[in-house]
Amino acid sequence: MIAEIQELIDQYVAWLKDKTTLRQIDDTWVEITTPYLDRHNDHLQIYTKRANGGFLLTDDGHTINDLESSGCMLASAKRQDLLRQTLNGFGIQLKEDHLLEVHASTENFALRKHSLVQAMLAVNDLFYLGEPMIVSLFYEDVVAWLDLSDIRYTPKVKFSGKSGYDHLFDFVIPKSRKQPERIIRAVNRPTKDAAQSIAFAWIDTKEVRSPDSKAYTLLNDSEHVVPVGVVDALHNYEVKAVLWSQRDNLRPELAA
Repeated sequence: MIAEIQELIDQYVAWLKDKTTLRQIDDTWVEITTPYLDRHNDHLQIYTKRANGGFLLTDDGHTINDLESSGCMLASAKRQDLLRQTLNGFGIQLKEDHLLEVHASTENFALRKHSLVQAMLAVNDLFYLGEPMIVSLFYEDVVAWLDLSDIRYTPKVKFSGKSGYDHLFDFVIPKSRKQPERIIRAVNRPTKDAAQSIAFAWIDTKEVRSPDSKAYTLLNDSEHVVPVGVVDALHNYEVKAVLWSQRDNLRPELAA
């Protein structure tokens, strides 16, 4: 089993390396094009330069500017809180002109780059919180359901995986006499990229968690049909995928 998981991690790292390209912008900046796609199906791009004995990585303000140009404004207190919470979870700073930034050393450059890209994907997903695309914030719906169901949980928990990358999970339900530790991601917009990201986070994390820990995803099917391939892909990596419309079937397992 360990050899199989290691091969999956190696394949993922090889995919990242093979699909990442570099371009020199000027004497200072280098553009990094990643294999991850935004909601326009464009590859995410970040920029880096040497700074303060290390490196500065930034999205050049593109992520938030694109949201606002598409009509998804983030000025409300609720959305600002969500934005800060999202960025803090990845250790990313919000600067003037909507710049998302993080500083890196030679030793942690790969980790910081990974965190910035994951933060960009998470912020990009805020577009789907705008009216009329969704009435309420899915994460808050999940919190309300967990509270109503008397399910104990710790929100927004970060684990370091075997690869050294950090992975943020929405909820962790501690081990009980009847059930092992349960780790949950709430996915507002289930896509192939989201499933791939969750699968990697789990296979990278499970080796450093308790052997009987379980992973779950709650998939929002309130506004869109969840592709069958997303559910199948998650199940293949031992992540239990549950549609939000069928969440009550999961209640006994999480409440135990």
